[in-house]
Amino acid sequence: MNTESASLIVWSSGLAAGAYALLSTYLLSLGDEWRSGKRSKTMLLAVALSALWAALTAFALSSESASAAVLASLADICRHGAWYAFLIFLLIPPTQAQARKAITVRGGMVAACVAMILAGIALQLSLAFGWLIPEQWLRLSLFHSLAMPVLALVLIEQLFRAVADDSLWNVKPLCLGLAGQFIFDIYLFSDALMFSRIDGDALVVRGFIHALTTPLLVLATLRSRNWTSKIRLSQKAAFHSVTLLIAGLYLLFMAGIGYYVRYFGGDWGRALQLGLVCAAILGLGVLGVSGAMRAKLRVLVGKHLFSYRYDYREEWLRFTHTLSAEDSPQGMGQQVIRGLANMVESPAGTLWLRDASNESYRQNARWNVPECSSNEAANSSLTRFLLDSGWIINLEEYRCHPSRYRELEIPDWLSHMANAWLVVPLMVGNEMIGFVILASSRTTIDVNWEVNDLLRTAGCQAAGFLARMQATEALLEARKFDAFNKMSAFVVHDLKNIVTQLALMLRNAERHRDNPEFQEDMLMTVGHSVERMRQLMMQLREGATPPGTACGVSLPELIQRIQKEKMDQGRPVELVIQDRLATRGHENRLERVIGHLVQNALDATDNSGKVWISLKKKGDRAALEIGDSGHGMSPEFIRERLFKPFQSTKQAGMGIGAYESSQYIRELGGEMHVDSQVGEGTRITLMLPLFELRTASDLGEKEAA
Repeated sequence: MNTESASLIVWSSGLAAGAYALLSTYLLSLGDEWRSGKRSKTMLLAVALSALWAALTAFALSSESASAAVLASLADICRHGAWYAFLIFLLIPPTQAQARKAITVRGGMVAACVAMILAGIALQLSLAFGWLIPEQWLRLSLFHSLAMPVLALVLIEQLFRAVADDSLWNVKPLCLGLAGQFIFDIYLFSDALMFSRIDGDALVVRGFIHALTTPLLVLATLRSRNWTSKIRLSQKAAFHSVTLLIAGLYLLFMAGIGYYVRYFGGDWGRALQLGLVCAAILGLGVLGVSGAMRAKLRVLVGKHLFSYRYDYREEWLRFTHTLSAEDSPQGMGQQVIRGLANMVESPAGTLWLRDASNESYRQNARWNVPECSSNEAANSSLTRFLLDSGWIINLEEYRCHPSRYRELEIPDWLSHMANAWLVVPLMVGNEMIGFVILASSRTTIDVNWEVNDLLRTAGCQAAGFLARMQATEALLEARKFDAFNKMSAFVVHDLKNIVTQLALMLRNAERHRDNPEFQEDMLMTVGHSVERMRQLMMQLREGATPPGTACGVSLPELIQRIQKEKMDQGRPVELVIQDRLATRGHENRLERVIGHLVQNALDATDNSGKVWISLKKKGDRAALEIGDSGHGMSPEFIRERLFKPFQSTKQAGMGIGAYESSQYIRELGGEMHVDSQVGEGTRITLMLPLFELRTASDLGEKEAA
């Protein structure tokens, strides 16, 4: 190392020492209230030891003193130990019951930290007393210097995952600051261990990195006085921590092997070393994506570190999220299989649901299993056992001890299913809507009471989701039938009017068959009937909305056509048109609606009575009144039965026309008012929005202006 680099390292270490010293002063200035807890005192100790380590490092490089270098190494080990203790104190919950459980769970982590510190002290003593030659001591020291920040990162990662969401804001700056220091140290010492040299440029930057992270530590103290008041013990955090620890130890082991491969490999040493590094990373990737390895590790953590195998909050959130990820009946079945399979590390499964006849169960969905065309009768031994007992059937246990399942008989199709393991009933109340068959687990799992209770309860929740999906599907189907029936009723009503018109024409044809005017009118009537029937067919195909778009409709022309049609049928209708108005709508449908109201007025009035249509402007709307002097309607009929389908005063009527009329007028943004008295007649007033018809040219208006 040249003089210039050494000088820069001294300045860098001095900067880190100054930053840590200022941070120590700041922590001391917070007063006795802040320093009352173990966590705060441990942090103050860790910061003070970090300042001492940086100062001794700068002094050792500037004075080239061997004893100062040994003291700097001991200070480095002690500062790591203080940070270990601080992080472990943060991971212990505040209550005594939780603290005892946390210490039990993290006992291995504490033992690893203590062993790491003792190993570092032993290394320094071995150099001082000459127990190791300098080359061996350097290799072991680099290995130890790499292991210390790896262990610290494991603790930081566990803290970040274990803290509650509302306390995450408090510890985030602390985790970022410490992780920045230790990640840089991992890079520095892994590079030194791999290539048997320490990167001088990295040593120069090391002190600056430590100085840059101190503001984050200051921010962490400002955000929280009690750090993590809501720490919780999480199986997920423990699993990831153990995974990270194993990966770190694996990489350290492979790095040590790589060093010896290069040392004894001669000319091929570096090539062999690079090949070993690639193979190690590839092997770690294979292990990382292995579902069987993750399953074994998860079972190991749950079995040896926790009283219960499952973190029920995490399991329930994951299971509910899995079920809610699909809203289609086809996808929901597979999600039910996946959700139950993930609880027992099963890689495959199939779902059987009760068919529409309720006489058998058939395969409805499958995941990584072949299709099965068999069906299971609703009164078979398997289904009766599941329904009566509600048990989870363990087929491996059944093969060894069939007497535990009383008189259960496994069907042939299930016996021949490869890797069939568990049969989970899906119960809704006292009914079983189906069952799930899970394949053998990726790892050995003891199907005890906890697993049975979890699967049974999850099966009930999954059954509720499936029953709701089936009910929703049945409701949608019923609504489709209802819409089709409603549309069919409209079509039948219109066909009845067309048939009535054609029947009247046929009766008159016997008397006027030789009349040219009648023949011409008959052709027009047939053409009009054909066009209306064609529109009805289009309406049946395309839905309830009539074809075409709404446009301006001239109301005087429309009611004049209706008057002429009724006059041809022999019934006079009086017209009173005060204003020439227009509204927006579908002309054919609006003519059918008004024509139906006029026909109802004619049906309710005898030949000596009077039926009229009046049109005038009322405010910003067109008021179209259809009145008659017929028998009228009672207030109870108007209030409770009028404008409702299948309610009519006529013996052969269906009440569809009045219902359709009120619905369409409402669609146009209008209103329908009814004034009727028994024996005195009825007046129905349609209040329709106006549509302005322009007959003058804009160009002419501009010229006039």
